[in-house]
Amino acid sequence: MNILIFGPNGSGKGTQGAIVQKKFGVPHIETGVIFRENISKGTELGTKAKSYIDKGELVPDGITIPMILNRLKADDCLKGWLLDGFPRNLAQAEALWQALQKEKIKLDYVIEIVLDRKTAKKRIMGRRLCATDNNHPNNIFIDAIKPTEKDGKIVCRVCGSDKLTTRADDQDEAAIDKRHGIYYDSQTGTMAAVNFFRDKTRVIEISGLPGVKEVTEDLLKKLK
Repeated sequence: MNILIFGPNGSGKGTQGAIVQKKFGVPHIETGVIFRENISKGTELGTKAKSYIDKGELVPDGITIPMILNRLKADDCLKGWLLDGFPRNLAQAEALWQALQKEKIKLDYVIEIVLDRKTAKKRIMGRRLCATDNNHPNNIFIDAIKPTEKDGKIVCRVCGSDKLTTRADDQDEAAIDKRHGIYYDSQTGTMAAVNFFRDKTRVIEISGLPGVKEVTEDLLKKLK
């Protein structure tokens, strides 16, 4: 089963992607990891990509897509894959589709986790990190994982630690707005990419509003 997964930052895309990976036994492929692996191994594509990255420039699709295709053709992808983080815009979606068609690689599903922009932003800014264990989920804007209060202090809902912190980038509204501006752009951005695939393959829309468990149940029910 070959899958693309989309969702704005704050939608729980990473969490649901990990669940899909485990359920179907397919690798969860992230473009950032592909870049790092190619650069660290000194591949021809990695060397070309590094030359752009070092200059602070975007890596051209003509380099990125061949890297992705090489990864999708690896042995551990024979039973399927879950691609996350690409394409980010309409032009990349068109280029990726053409490349998949040329290589006769089927795209079975596109998963879109739907969440409105206001809620997505609140969820990002509501994240709280537990100093005891960063894997303890706490978010002041999500009832299911909201930190608890003890002796007038906000504490971790899992272990009770009162050392809850925020990540600087989670509180950078300008950066969040910039990322979301690209994602929610239905003309040339990521939403345009999602819409491009609607007449190419099956697009599964999942509401990101409910809790993790409910979102997972809905996703796995539709992903058959």
